[in-house]
Amino acid sequence: MNTSQRRIEILKILRETQVPVAARTLAAQFGVSRQVIVQDMAVIRASTPGILSTTRGYVLQQDEDVACTREFKVRHGQEQAAQELNLIVDCGGRVKNISISHRVYGRVSAEMDIRSRQDVNEFVQAISSSRSTVLSSATSGYHYHLVEASSEERLDLIGEQLERAGFLAPLQPWEKEHQKEVRN
Repeated sequence: MNTSQRRIEILKILRETQVPVAARTLAAQFGVSRQVIVQDMAVIRASTPGILSTTRGYVLQQDEDVACTREFKVRHGQEQAAQELNLIVDCGGRVKNISISHRVYGRVSAEMDIRSRQDVNEFVQAISSSRSTVLSSATSGYHYHLVEASSEERLDLIGEQLERAGFLAPLQPWEKEHQKEVRN
């Protein structure tokens, strides 16, 4: 199988599954190295919108009826990450990404695609086993999550629960303008 055939097959696999597919799994399936798959994915992602790279592997976002998104500014320590993420998914939200607003680097974002408590557990284990810290450790715990839900009411519920748990952080005037742009 040549390179272009392998890339077509990788895209077919991503279209047919709802769960993330790890690069090492694809490498084993096609008899190539993980690095070859990473290079293939870079080429595929350049021409195919909606492919996310998550901590569990690559996933192709499926067209869903879910169109409601909202960005929440929150603050907590690494030890509370699971509690915050579980709160969001328990209220019917999907954590699409995490962002920080760094004074030197500007806005830094990373895809998350957290949809369930199992996803939260896998994320927390990945952070722990890699001896890494959460992205928000660079900004004293302040960060943003872009959250998707089935309705504005669900997003309102998520906001209320984040506030009740003490996670919701106040927005600065310039952040309020950015939030309006994200919603539209």
